[in-house]
Amino acid sequence: MLYATLGYEYKLWNEGKTLVCGIDEVGRGCFAGPVVAGAVIFSPDSKVPDGIADSKLLKPSKREKLADEIKASALDFAIAEIDVETINEVGIGKATQLAFLNAVNCLKNYPEFFLIDAFHIQGLDKSIQNPIKAGDKLSVSIAAASIIAKVYRDELMSKLDGDFPGYGFARHKGYGTKDHRDAIGKLGLCDLHRKSFNLGKFIGIKVSTKGDPFRG
Repeated sequence: MLYATLGYEYKLWNEGKTLVCGIDEVGRGCFAGPVVAGAVIFSPDSKVPDGIADSKLLKPSKREKLADEIKASALDFAIAEIDVETINEVGIGKATQLAFLNAVNCLKNYPEFFLIDAFHIQGLDKSIQNPIKAGDKLSVSIAAASIIAKVYRDELMSKLDGDFPGYGFARHKGYGTKDHRDAIGKLGLCDLHRKSFNLGKFIGIKVSTKGDPFRG
């Protein structure tokens, strides 16, 4: 397991920037459900939990425990989701940017600097941003943001499983797994699916959006 470190944060703290915010998104590549962004600010005095790493590499029980510890120890944190309707309307790229901005705007303390996994945040000054490739593996703040966002989104998708039976959302959380693709082929698309993704091309068949009450 590769654990994230505070190397990027310490460099900025030593430059006098104490409000350093890590940001990451979860669910960008899913077939269904919202895209969710997390934002986390640790202060130089925060007791940062041990074991913070890329959320995708952690077991669910470990993620959930860390999410609680991160929220308790961070100076500030926020979570923002952009729903499927908006994703279908504006596209996943713009929706992800909206999630980033909404998470930032929900913070009680406005950051002096942003560490982001891979992307610049459009509309914010690029001079106070550092988009880091594989940042959720390297920066504690970014990894922490990915953890709280993933725990939030996974819990949401598990709850939505009951509203859209037969698709297995509690298992795959909307990602394009084989059983999810098979369910789409059998049931068609439901209102939780990102119809703007033209999902039929991913499973090689024409998918229906008409029929029972669970379809759009």
